[in-house]
Formats: sequence, C-alpha cells, structure tokens
Amino acid sequence: MFSRPEGIENTRIWVDGCFDFTHHGHAGAMLQARQLGRELYVGVHSDEDILQNKGPVVMKLAERLTAVEGCKWATKAIPDAPYVTAPDFMDKYGCKYVVHGDDITTDANGNDCYQEMKDLDRFVVVKRTPNISTTDLVGRMLLSTKTHHLPAIKSMGHGLFSNENVAQFEKYATDQGGLHPHAGVYVHLDDDPLHVLVQPAQEVNQTYQKLVYVDGGFDLFHPGHIEALRLVKQHANHVGAAVMVGIHDDKCVNDHKGLNYPIMTLFERSLCVLQCKYVDGVVLAAPYNADRQFLDRLPGSVVAVMHGPTPVDPEVYADARTDGIYQQMGSHKFDDINTQFIVKRVLDNMEAFEERQRKKGWKAENERRLEELERQKHT
Repeated sequence: MFSRPEGIENTRIWVDGCFDFTHHGHAGAMLQARQLGRELYVGVHSDEDILQNKGPVVMKLAERLTAVEGCKWATKAIPDAPYVTAPDFMDKYGCKYVVHGDDITTDANGNDCYQEMKDLDRFVVVKRTPNISTTDLVGRMLLSTKTHHLPAIKSMGHGLFSNENVAQFEKYATDQGGLHPHAGVYVHLDDDPLHVLVQPAQEVNQTYQKLVYVDGGFDLFHPGHIEALRLVKQHANHVGAAVMVGIHDDKCVNDHKGLNYPIMTLFERSLCVLQCKYVDGVVLAAPYNADRQFLDRLPGSVVAVMHGPTPVDPEVYADARTDGIYQQMGSHKFDDINTQFIVKRVLDNMEAFEERQRKKGWKAENERRLEELERQKHT
C-alpha cells in the first residue's frame, strides 16, 4: 500500500503537521521522510487551522517553527501550511511527494487530510512512532501522575538499554541525511568510566578533542532549549569544539523539580536532544553536579561549561568556575519559556484541553474506521 515511487531519492520531500510539543515522534517522521529524498520541506499549520480542526495549540506558530527548524533532518520549515494537504501548495515549493505515518489524520469534518494526495499517487507511508503523541503529553500534565517515570539508572542492565531502544538511539544519532552515523551516545554510572552506547562517526570523534558541555533535564524539549543549544553551538564553532549535552535521569529531575516532573521520560527527552542540529553527542544520566571528576571522564578536553540565563546554585558548577571555563548565557528570545511555563499554559486552559482530549476520542474512532476501509481497499 502506497509503495515508494521509483526515483523518489532524487526529489524534495514534503511533510506537514501541527508539531505541537515537537517530540521524538515528530522527529522520527521527519527522519524517515528525509531518508527517502534529497531534501525535506516541513509544512507547519497555523494556530487558527489547528484550533478549527483539532483543538487549541499549546505552542504558538513561531515556537513550533523554531522547533521544526531545530531538527537536523528538516531542510526548511514552511509556515501556514494548509491543514488538508494541497498539491498546489506543495508544488509551490517543488515537493513531489508527501510523507506521513501509517495512521490516518482527519479534518474537522472527519475527512482524510491526505485523500487527494493518495488519489494522485503522491502519498508515501512511513512507520508511526508508537506510544507518544502531544495528546499523551497533555494527558500526563492533566493527570499529574509519575507512573511514566523510569527508575534511576544504576547499571547497563536497565530497561532503557533494551535492543529496541538502542536501535532508536542509533537512528536519532545519525547525520543530517539520516543515513550515516554522527553523534556519540554515552551513559554515566556513578564512578565508572562512561559507557559508549553509540559510537560517534570518526570525523565527529575527532572534533571531541575540544568540548563545550551543557546539561539539563530538557523536559518538553521546547524553543527555550533549542535557542540555548543554538547559542552553545555558535560558541563551540567559534572555539573549534563539539557540543556535548548531559541529560539528567527521571529521578534526578524529580528530586530537583518535584511534582510529576519530568513530563517526558529520559528516553523521550534524550531522543529529542539527539535530533537537534546543534548537538554532537549526549551523556545519559549525567550528574546534577558536573564536577571536575565527571568532566574529566568526557571523551575530550572541556573548554567551556555553559548554562542558560536562569539562576543556578554556585556549587553545581564550582569546579568549572574555579577552572575559569564556566559561562552563563545571556538572555535570548525564548528565555521566558520553560517546562513549568508550558504546563501552566495547559492548566490555565484546562477546560479547552480536556475538550480536546474528548474530541480526540471521537476522531480516533473515526480514523480507525477509515484505516480499516483503506486496508480493505488495498487487499
């Protein structure tokens, strides 16, 4: 069904969507689409179209565009793409095929948003990333539960390192074409040397001789994180270094943030960081206090430890301060956005988002019906 057309590798590919909370499921779709062609253009729907067809957005258009532009597999982000994919709009950007996951998306009237493209044989299916959606994340906020949290990582026997998950880490660590290795993925376990989960590409490993290190929870990976990482990468390029990102595990984040944080698990957050074009490597379960002992374990000489504009306990980066390599970033255009700010947006509009959740139930049932009809048509 919807087999890949001959010569697609020489074309410009189109994907579109809401990209609200641009999570690793969105990135997975962009990765698969990018692997098919020579370039990937990503259409992003307007706030108004999403409200009419799906419900209220959490992230505004400019914020969602920043998230798409931060994905290493997106060649260009296109604002105000129509909710129902239109061939003439795609033609304007020289895109021959639209790529979408193996589920059906419907408009406000319950009609398949890609039916015209399917009828024109310009539709290509990729595998949808399971167990993650914006609706899931909103649900976690509204329920305020911690059942999704992963236990602290104390050994390489942790469930996070299943063969299936490691395969995902390898995919998200690929280069901008999505076909070759790029970033390294490491695991920190107390006093042990770092474990190499995914080897970096040889040319990337050479850039690790000098590292700029930045760490955090990176929950609900948002424009504040992306803009900060862009600035870190800018500095790293200036000093000829690579960007290494430490990501705290769920227990560490919860110990310091409380409530039901993080909303995203370490697995979800690390894939979000890996898909970002400003990142050259990640350390899973990085310690909250990046002391000299930890920094010395990294696969290169740390020339800078950077932190965003928010205040931080001086003891956390005490060794980096002593060594003169600590740098705090100044303000940036999205420095007012953090995880708590986003959750507050949802909770302040709880009634509207609860209605969105209810509407999702009706849409899901209708979309399952359409999927079954489509399967019957192609068997």
